[in-house]
Amino acid sequence: MSYRIRPDKAFDDDVHTAAARQLGKAIAALTDRPEGLHEAVHTARKHIKRVRALYRLIADRAPEFQQQENSRLREMARTLSHVRDATALIEAGRHLHETATCEEEAQALGRVIDVLTARRDRLSETQTDLEEKAEAAVATCRDALEALNATSFDSGRREAGRLFQKSWRKTGRKAAKALAECHAEARTDQFHELRKRGQDCWMHHALLRDIWPAAMHAKQLEAKALVDVLGRYLDLSMLSEVTDREPHLFNGNDDRARLLEAIISRQQTARQDALDKARWVFADEPKQEARTIKRLWLEAGD
Repeated sequence: MSYRIRPDKAFDDDVHTAAARQLGKAIAALTDRPEGLHEAVHTARKHIKRVRALYRLIADRAPEFQQQENSRLREMARTLSHVRDATALIEAGRHLHETATCEEEAQALGRVIDVLTARRDRLSETQTDLEEKAEAAVATCRDALEALNATSFDSGRREAGRLFQKSWRKTGRKAAKALAECHAEARTDQFHELRKRGQDCWMHHALLRDIWPAAMHAKQLEAKALVDVLGRYLDLSMLSEVTDREPHLFNGNDDRARLLEAIISRQQTARQDALDKARWVFADEPKQEARTIKRLWLEAGD
């Protein structure tokens, strides 16, 4: 419940609280690891994404701070991505297995999941510095906390309203551009850009949900659904690349052929579903939506 900025509270306090708690949760995940290191990395990366989204929303209030911390946290997350990517392939395989169209396909995909799990475990064993990377990530989060505590975001309510209007317009235009560049034949990186804009939309609606709880929560859920579909699509793309690059992993051509056939089928469905959802999520004209956000913020604080 702490990931929010409320119009009836001190802006500086809420920004500090929201960011500090997400950084603290990332540290706790990497330190406590109740479900193991792989899940800890995944959890920490999610919290870091929320911090970066918050900083993008308030970037014009502290531009140098936002650029510095975005770079710091982005690079830290990248150091933890290798094993996480291998785990994402397993999750993609499970999705394919759950949606298998026949028993033969289900059996083949079950064997694929075993292969991908063994691959992840081998990568974990060879990545002997993962513990050091996790410790370094904790240190980075603590440095980020110090930088946060040393920065002021003090703003009056009207100044904050203008800030949100400008940020909302900017992110809305980025989203519209990303959607315009995505189509049935678009590249994977173009869909990745659309997913990033969906994440901004989801997290920004979560942050400002108090200005119109029902509508903001509904849009937040729609954006999250878009992000999930695009994440599945991108994981399937990554799985396809690994299948092409490492064909020796699979026991015979039949399993590999069934895997590729399943990937193509589910990607087509995910791509169309994502485009349909994105057209709905980003249907509002950015300039007008930004004005509405400012008005709602000011009215909610009265």
